[in-house]
Amino acid sequence: MKLKETDRYTKKLNFEKKTWLLIIGIIFIASTLRSPLTSVGPIIGPIRDGLGMSNVLAGFLTTIPLLAFAFISPFAPKLSKRFGMELTLFLSLCLLTVGILIRSAGSIFFLVAGTFLIGVAIAFGNVLLPALLKLSFPLHIGLMTGIYSVAMNISATTASGISAPIVINTEFGWQGALGIWAALSMLALLLWLPQLKNNVSLQPQLEKSLGDKSVSLLRSPIAWAVTFFMGLQSLLFYCTAAWLPEILVSDGMTAEKAGWMFSLLQLSQLPMTFIIPILAGRLKDQRIIVIGIAALYLIGYGGVLAGGTSWIPLWMILIGIAGGASFGLAMMFFTLRTVTHTEAAELSGMAQSSGYLLAAVGPVLFGFLHDITDSWKSPLLIFMIGSLLFLICGLKAGRDEKVVLLKN
Repeated sequence: MKLKETDRYTKKLNFEKKTWLLIIGIIFIASTLRSPLTSVGPIIGPIRDGLGMSNVLAGFLTTIPLLAFAFISPFAPKLSKRFGMELTLFLSLCLLTVGILIRSAGSIFFLVAGTFLIGVAIAFGNVLLPALLKLSFPLHIGLMTGIYSVAMNISATTASGISAPIVINTEFGWQGALGIWAALSMLALLLWLPQLKNNVSLQPQLEKSLGDKSVSLLRSPIAWAVTFFMGLQSLLFYCTAAWLPEILVSDGMTAEKAGWMFSLLQLSQLPMTFIIPILAGRLKDQRIIVIGIAALYLIGYGGVLAGGTSWIPLWMILIGIAGGASFGLAMMFFTLRTVTHTEAAELSGMAQSSGYLLAAVGPVLFGFLHDITDSWKSPLLIFMIGSLLFLICGLKAGRDEKVVLLKN
């Protein structure tokens, strides 16, 4: 069976059973892409103390998935072309489940090994889901990106909120708080099974159309702008997820309350992760959105840098709004700045590879600066500098341009 890139395009959403099954499957895969990661930050203290780790190694727990994203993301489009997008996503869910179970086994080796497998698995979902949306819902990309982003952030919020209570109020400890997310990935596996009958490799058609030549985004300025935009918003998010609860604890909050403050931040993301993709899809130029997001980042992180806990809920809400908006916009850039779903997958792979490599530096640098200064003031400056660089890159990525795939 030969499949042209336009064969799966639909002019309108038809709510048949197969459409609902696809949407539900996408929602549950999206729900597995952040919860195994955000569950770590609120309980980084118990994990560190239980295994006798340093702050640098504890910060490395957040960096390991980012390194996996960076190195694996370029291969995701290639593997999906050869084996089919649906099968590739199914196998990534299998790997994710194994990684979650290994990570909660109770030793530093298994913690690191499982975290790496989780990062490899999530890298496939990160790259392929935006391309799948462009392929299956080309005229409803904003709506479907919003739904996918909301599902991801609801699970991330839940994970960050319940991790500390599980450790404090049950006998499962930090191992149980991390291992519980295997149930969600197994459910996603079951719900994705019906999509395997739609699995088709696009490799023969792509090889025929391209001949012996490959395509590259490396000489496209707009592709690099999208890449750094993606990387900087990820750097801000993962530094926040890894260390903000600990910072709040050092300011006098209990670990449980700090976890719920991070949940408030995550909850504040939800409206914007749905609204921004729809709004961005209706605008030719998204630079005004970028300016608004950067302003919220600077105000929110500036408030945390100033210290004190009385205004923390407000700062969490502002940072959350900015984070949700920046993530939703980054996901939309993969489709807004490309023409076909294969281009979207290539741009997504490039942006999430180089971008997450940049983001991977953040949590470790954050922990290192805290270790050598014994203060959170210097590490918090990373947030301010990152927000300014985010603005500069976003002003380029937000222009009404398309990437140009150049043949090597």
